[in-house]
Amino acid sequence: MSSTLGSSIGKKLLMSISGLFLILFLIVHLTVNSLLLVPDGGDLFNAGAHFMATNPAIRVIEPLLAIGFLVHIIYGVKLTLENRKARGPARYASGKKTTGVTWASQNMLVLGITVAAFLVLHIANFWVKMKLTGDPLLEHTTVDIAGVPTEVENAYALVNATFGYLWIVVVYVIGAVGLAIHLSHGFWSAFQTIGFSNLKWRKRLSVLGNIFAWIIGIGFSSIAVLQYLFYQPN
Repeated sequence: MSSTLGSSIGKKLLMSISGLFLILFLIVHLTVNSLLLVPDGGDLFNAGAHFMATNPAIRVIEPLLAIGFLVHIIYGVKLTLENRKARGPARYASGKKTTGVTWASQNMLVLGITVAAFLVLHIANFWVKMKLTGDPLLEHTTVDIAGVPTEVENAYALVNATFGYLWIVVVYVIGAVGLAIHLSHGFWSAFQTIGFSNLKWRKRLSVLGNIFAWIIGIGFSSIAVLQYLFYQPN
């Protein structure tokens, strides 16, 4: 078992499984974040954030998610370095780009580093404050959840204030675009590695992956931009 996971195929399999797990997280995360655009003063977003913070299933998934990120990053770096070492000087020999190979697939390490930097900023701005240090903006507010007035942290106030800084919005847009390009290759590649691919499905997954990738990228970046332009207090 350990020899299998240590092989190139085993590492690619771990990359694919962890990547698909993280794709599910992105779908859930974007769905909750889209509530930031509901013009109700943040009540619906605060209710969604409260549900995510107090749901027992989410508490179990959260450490698994952290492990998934670490596995994906570590094995991504390992595979990239091993592939470069295996190619050696041959990759510089012709000076021509390999035909049929996308820019994203040739630059997954750079894209991965961009996404990782974006993730660190996200964790520092939100997760650390919500889970560890606290913040004055998180002062409790009351929202209606299924007809019951419920006291929750004002996560909306923290997010809204953070997206009031133009440089943070710019970094988020860059990170979201990097994530989209990363996903445009990673989506179909993950399915191919686990065996769900052939000539016909390779083309379909490539198209589906591009659509999904840019929905995610445009979704996250547009939320930040719209918060900066239209949702800041006067």
